Amino acid sequence: MSLFRHHDFRLLWASDTISQFGTFVGQTVLPLVAVTVLAATPFEMGLLTAAETAAFLLIGLPAGVWVDRMRRRTLMVRADIARAVLMLSIPVAWWADVLTLPHMIVVGLLVGVCTVFFDVSYQSYLPTLVNRDQLLDGNAKLQASQQVALVSGPAAGGGLATLIGAANATAAVGVGFVASWLFLLRIKKVEPQPERKADRRLRDEVWEGLKFLFHNKMLRAIALTGTTAGFFFQMETAAMILFLAKDLHLNAAQVGLVLAVGGFSGALGAVTSNWWYRKIGNARAMWVSLLAIAPFELLIPLAQPGWMVWLIVIGMLGVGYGVTVHNIAQVSFRQSICPDRLLGRMNASMRFMIWGAFPLGSLAGGVLGELITVRGTLWVAAVGLSLSWLWLIFSPIRTTVRTPSPTTVDPAGHEQPAPQGQ
Repeated sequence: MSLFRHHDFRLLWASDTISQFGTFVGQTVLPLVAVTVLAATPFEMGLLTAAETAAFLLIGLPAGVWVDRMRRRTLMVRADIARAVLMLSIPVAWWADVLTLPHMIVVGLLVGVCTVFFDVSYQSYLPTLVNRDQLLDGNAKLQASQQVALVSGPAAGGGLATLIGAANATAAVGVGFVASWLFLLRIKKVEPQPERKADRRLRDEVWEGLKFLFHNKMLRAIALTGTTAGFFFQMETAAMILFLAKDLHLNAAQVGLVLAVGGFSGALGAVTSNWWYRKIGNARAMWVSLLAIAPFELLIPLAQPGWMVWLIVIGMLGVGYGVTVHNIAQVSFRQSICPDRLLGRMNASMRFMIWGAFPLGSLAGGVLGELITVRGTLWVAAVGLSLSWLWLIFSPIRTTVRTPSPTTVDPAGHEQPAPQGQ
């Protein structure tokens, strides 16, 4: 049966898509509120951006174990309700004229905690809804939604802030989380209660996932690439809105349009990614796509007021497209080579490393923005992002074309001959 006709999967897909857009729209509108309403400094912007992603660093590792011990849908429902209440507190405080930066930092931090649990839960919840032979198709659809939201969410956030104001846009995000919750409630299949192993300690289970990740050379290279790219991407994100508004003198509507460019090219990358995987192989596409975006990344800090604003538009077109092709390829690759029993902890460990670098990059961006200007910060970020693919080149992935079978990959990440008769 096609997953498009699978009732419960459609509801999960709709809920996750709304949740992903809510996450990335929220990460745009909160800084816009800080800039337009509270006149935040570059360092304050770095603190706020760091708070939005700090949860992946603080609880990313144990979250995978906790998710395995609880009913996943119940956990997602609670996360949606909490995120809705938190985001709706921003416009309420603004309307009452009591909104402060510490309030926004706390909201960003707690929403991030809920997002960690929601994201780890939905990846582990899928096998309870669909058949084993539908997992790849289901994961592809869910990951495509996430990648499109990753690059389109900031554009949508800029557009919402332009239409209804940045503070009001946070209310729209809160309503979106309510919609995600309602979709989850309509799922019919009853999820079994997970078995608790009394003899397994949290620390031991966390360590097992980390050990598998770092002992596999291919997964280790993917993790280090994502960590490097995530650090410099968030450095760029922390400086981007200030650069567009202050250095390039763009108004809120123009900022939204520039950010929309990355969203459009990211959506195009998601739609056309399979063509690249067929042409050059999904494994090779992981590093080729990052190598290809390097010249586009270096165009961004070259932008100037006037006609040279088009440099940042061209740069974001190329970066949004290439990053989406890379992300879909690497997520599918790592899911395919990891044993089922370690999938949740491997994903949690990967998110801990990659997303855990986000708050560090944001803080670095805020500090550098004060020390070497916002444009200088973008140059540092552009160079770092342009070199992030080197981890993949110095790993077995360089000579791998397509995803190997889990049974043909040893723990170190070397492809082995498949057993006879298979």
